[in-house]
Amino acid sequence: MVRFETSLGSFTIELDAAKAPVTAQNFLAYVDDGFFDGLIFHRVIPGFMVQGGGMLPDMSQKSGKAPIKLEASSGLKNLRGTVAMARTNNPHSATSQFFINLVDNDFLNAGPGNDGYAVFGKVVEGLDIVDRIAKHHHRGAWKKPDPQAAAAGATALAAVRCRCSRCCCCVS
Repeated sequence: MVRFETSLGSFTIELDAAKAPVTAQNFLAYVDDGFFDGLIFHRVIPGFMVQGGGMLPDMSQKSGKAPIKLEASSGLKNLRGTVAMARTNNPHSATSQFFINLVDNDFLNAGPGNDGYAVFGKVVEGLDIVDRIAKHHHRGAWKKPDPQAAAAGATALAAVRCRCSRCCCCVS
């Protein structure tokens, strides 16, 4: 499990390393490196998703590691509260950015003629905080946070592995 601390509260993500091993390991590597610390949820679309894992409060991009292969055919679905990797039009382009589904987004699932977006976990605690992030400091067509609010840490992240020695995230 991974716990995210934001200025709006905390939420916990349970990873599914059995169904999305490459994606879960990639995410944990970023967590363990402290990569997410100080980043913001830079793309916020109420009724759809909140995206983070790549932008600093000044909206400059933080460089990630090499892209990973797409694991969207794992059987995990883009349902409310699930966490998936963001990517470009290239299905194998995901690096550090991820999003949390605010609603069931079936059109993001893999299927005939659709590469889909790889789900690798779900919010198991604090989904109300994710909903609060979705309602907080967005403007414009892309619903990005207000730069002044973001600079003040309105949605700044810190992420830590739970280290419980019981869950799949901690024993690998």
